Amino acid sequence: MTQEIQDKLREIKGRFRLRMNGDVSRSMREKGLNYKLNWGVSLPELKAIASEYGKNLHLAIELWKENIRECRILATLIIPSEEMDKDLVDIWVNDLRNQELAGITALNVFQYINGAKEFAFNWIASDDELKLQCGYNTLARLFMKGEKLEIREIHEFIDQAQVALEDSSIAVNKAVLAALNRFAESSDNCASIVKSAFKEFNLDVF
Repeated sequence: MTQEIQDKLREIKGRFRLRMNGDVSRSMREKGLNYKLNWGVSLPELKAIASEYGKNLHLAIELWKENIRECRILATLIIPSEEMDKDLVDIWVNDLRNQELAGITALNVFQYINGAKEFAFNWIASDDELKLQCGYNTLARLFMKGEKLEIREIHEFIDQAQVALEDSSIAVNKAVLAALNRFAESSDNCASIVKSAFKEFNLDVF
């Protein structure tokens, strides 16, 4: 780590301390959002701080290593996603600690990485619920941006979604439903595929 990155990291952590919100931090812990350290800084404040530092791969990597809520969220906001290689993507997705971070990382980072669709399909085939959440959230975002699936991919997506809806947590189910909705919205044919595949689930969200 260069001296410049060390100085920025120290400065950022000092700014977090000044914005500490004990009530918010305590509420998050009670909801199961456990971090090594959580100052309870709001997302708008973190976005404002991120805008001051701009995109910075090396600073983002060091922030992520801190395993502190605010550091990790800020890392997702400043990392240039197109510069992330496969090894770094794998490190981040395997190091997710809770549902909040999984959702934020998919939103801020994973939908923009090179090969996002391929990563997402690998994650939805996982047994890890945070990877599942990332995979479906990433696909939902890609569908919103016009991503199309090949026939083989459609079958895999539908099959994996059916399994997830039967066996996964509420957070994963929400991510699955979001992805199915976005896929269904992409065309009348896609909507028909979803409605036909999920009749037995009695879903009325499509």
